[in-house]
Amino acid sequence: MAEPKWKTSGPEIEAIVNGRHADPFKILGLHTSGKSWIARAFIPGAEKVVAQSADGQNLGELTRRHDAGFFEGQIKTTKAQVLQYACSNAGGQWMVTDAYSVGPVLGPQDDYFMAEGNHLRLYDKLGAHPLKMDGIDGVHFAVWAPNAERVSVVGDFNAWDGRRHVMRKRMDVGVWEIFVPAAHEGQGYKYELIDKAGKLLPLKCDPYGFGAELRPNTASRVTRTDNFQWSDSDYLKARIAPDRRRMPISIYEVHLGSWRKKNGDLFLSYDELADQLIGYVKDLGFTHIELLPISEHPYDPSWGYQPTGLFAPTSRFGDPHGFARFVDKAHGAGIGVILDWVPAHFPTDEHGLSKFDGTALYEHADPRQGFHPDWNTAIFNFGRKEVISFLLNNALFWLERYHLDGLRVDAVASMLYLDYSRKEGEWIPNQYGGRENLEAISFLQRMNHETYGQHPGIMTIAEESTAFPGVSKPTSTGGLGFGFKWNMGFMHDTLQYFQREGIHRKHHHNDLTFGLLYAFSENFVLPLSHDEVVHGKGSLLNKMAGDDWQKFATLRAYFGFMWGYPGKKLLFMGQEMAPWTEWNAAKSLDWHLLQHQPHRGMQSTVRDLNNIYKSMPALHARDCEGEGFEWLIADDAENSVFAWVRHSGDGKQPVVVVSNFTSVLRENYILPLPKSGIWREVFNSDAEQYWGSGKGNMGRIEALGGPSHGKPASARITLPPLATLYFAAEE
Repeated sequence: MAEPKWKTSGPEIEAIVNGRHADPFKILGLHTSGKSWIARAFIPGAEKVVAQSADGQNLGELTRRHDAGFFEGQIKTTKAQVLQYACSNAGGQWMVTDAYSVGPVLGPQDDYFMAEGNHLRLYDKLGAHPLKMDGIDGVHFAVWAPNAERVSVVGDFNAWDGRRHVMRKRMDVGVWEIFVPAAHEGQGYKYELIDKAGKLLPLKCDPYGFGAELRPNTASRVTRTDNFQWSDSDYLKARIAPDRRRMPISIYEVHLGSWRKKNGDLFLSYDELADQLIGYVKDLGFTHIELLPISEHPYDPSWGYQPTGLFAPTSRFGDPHGFARFVDKAHGAGIGVILDWVPAHFPTDEHGLSKFDGTALYEHADPRQGFHPDWNTAIFNFGRKEVISFLLNNALFWLERYHLDGLRVDAVASMLYLDYSRKEGEWIPNQYGGRENLEAISFLQRMNHETYGQHPGIMTIAEESTAFPGVSKPTSTGGLGFGFKWNMGFMHDTLQYFQREGIHRKHHHNDLTFGLLYAFSENFVLPLSHDEVVHGKGSLLNKMAGDDWQKFATLRAYFGFMWGYPGKKLLFMGQEMAPWTEWNAAKSLDWHLLQHQPHRGMQSTVRDLNNIYKSMPALHARDCEGEGFEWLIADDAENSVFAWVRHSGDGKQPVVVVSNFTSVLRENYILPLPKSGIWREVFNSDAEQYWGSGKGNMGRIEALGGPSHGKPASARITLPPLATLYFAAEE
C-alpha cells in the first residue's frame, strides 16, 4: 500500500532530527493535506505525543517516525491553531507548546524598512523580546544572518539543543525569527548557525542582546529594557532647552570597575555606585559623569573598549535595571550621564560579531579595510546599510532606553581615514583616490542627525585627534554634526609645557599660546583623560616638574589655567586627589591619600574651580566663541606669565585669569584690565587651604593705574609662585 502523501519523507525527517533542515516551518507544526490536518513535532526524549488544543482538548495521538523524537499524524481540527503536545516517556509526563504552529511576529513593513536601512527601532524587533502570542507567553527571537544555511536559538529553555528551535528565515532581509513558548525573562541563550558550506559555527551571543551572563560566561540573557519606572521626567524636560555650548559642562570620567572597590577587590554594584559615586561627583561640582564603555565585554583589561554586547550593560556590576537606577539617581541629583561609545571596531572573539554567519557580515572581508592593526580588532563595514542600521540603532537605544545625556564616540580619527595606522600599500583609497573614509563620514553624519533629532537635549562628543575639518559643525553645512570635540592639542601642549622645569618654560611660551589660534574652530572639550595616566605615562602629579611642593603647586595652577581656558572640562577620576602613581584598572583609587593635606587641598581646588566655573557665566557662556576670550598678557615669556579676560557675551561681570608658571613670587606686577574699579580675587590656587604658600591680594585688587597693554585700566598685583588667580569685576 502506498504511503499517504502527507507523510514526511525519510531524508526530510533525517534533516529535521539532525538539525540540518533549512526550513523546518515547512515540515513542523500544523499543515493541511487535502481536507486533512497534519501535525508534526520534533520532541527529543518523548515516546508518546498527543496533540491538544490550547484549552486542553485532545486532537489525536501522533506516530513516532524516528527514535530521535520525530512525530507526525492526522489530528481532528477544522482550523489553524496553536498546538500543545502532551508528552510522556518512562520517566514521566510533560507539556510542550508548539513553536512551529505560531505565526511570524515580524511583518512586511519591518522587512521594507530593514531592507532600506531606515528602520530606526530595530531594537524593538531584533533580539529577544518577551511577549504574548495567540494568548501564549514566550519570547520572540530574531537575528540577522543572511548567509547562514540554518540558524537555531539555543538556551536554558531547550537544553541548548540546536535541533529544537530552528528559526524561520525571512528571505528578503536575511533575518531569522522564531517565537519560543514558555521561554521567559532571565534565561540564557545563544544562536547556533550552520554556514553555507555546512559547517557548524561557534555559538554566537545575540548582537541585539539586552543582557549578558557574567564573564567568563558569554551567553546573552532574555532581558526587558522597556519596563523600568523612571522618575526623571522633569530633568529630561529641563535639559531640552539650553544651548549646550553656552552651559557649564564639567565632566568626571570614570571607570566603574576601579573607582572604588569593596572588600579589597570586589566590584561595587550599579546600586552601590549610585549611592557612592553620584554624591561624590555632585559634591565636587561636576555636571556630568562620563563612563568608560560599559557595553558587555569579555576582558577586564580592555576597560570596555572591545565590546561584544553593544546593547547590554555589563553584568559585572549588576543587571540592566541596576544601570537604569544608576542613571535615574544621577538625574535626580542633577548629574548627566555620558556613555563612551565604541563604533570604530570590535573584537574577534568567536562568540561575538566576527564572521557572524560564516562570512564577513559586520566587518569588511578585505583586511586592508576590515582589520585594525593597532588593536587587533575588526572594523565595521560602514558601506553596508544593515551595519549602519545596527550601529545607528545602538546609539538610539542607549539614549532612549537608558535616558543617557550623551555619547562620547571613541577613536573617531580611526574611522575617518582609510590609511589610519597603515603603511603605503596596506590600505585601499576611496572612489576618488583619497584617504578619507567616505562611508564612515556618512555614517557619523547620520548618527548625529538622528540622535539630536530624536533626543533633543543630548550631546555627542568626538574623540578626534586630527585637524579633520568641521567635526562639531552642523551636518547641514557639511560638518560631521558632533556637539563637541576633544581638544587633544590642548592636552598635548599643556602637559608638554608643565613637564619642563620652570626655568626653561620661557623658551616654550608658545606651548600655551598656540592653542588660542584654533580654540574656536570647533566646540571643544578640554580633556585630561585616562589615556594620559596609563601605560607608563605616570599620574598628572608626577608629570609636573620640580620638588614635591612645586609639583602640587603646578598641578593646582594647571587646573586653574584649564578651568579658566575656553572649552568644556573633563578630568579622569582620581586626578582630583593627585595620586603619585598612574591609574591601575585592577585596583581601587588611592582613597587613603585624602588623609594628607596636599591631596585634600587638590580635591578642594577642583571642587572650588567647578563651583566658580558653574556660577560665573563669563567662564562658560562663550566657551566656544571667540567673543568670550581676550588676551591681556600673551607675550611675557620672560616671566612665564599669562593673563586673559573671559566674557559672558551679555556685558555682565567679566572674569580675569592670570597664571604665573615660575616659582618666583612677583609683587607689584602690572596687570592690564578691561575696566577700572574693584576686582574680587575669587580664586587663588596658592591659598593655604589648598596647601599653597598663602600669598595673594587680600581678596581684592583695585584698578587705579592707567592704560596698559592697550587696555583702559591696570592694577598692581601680587602673583604667587606657580599659581593661577581669578579676578571678577564687581557689579
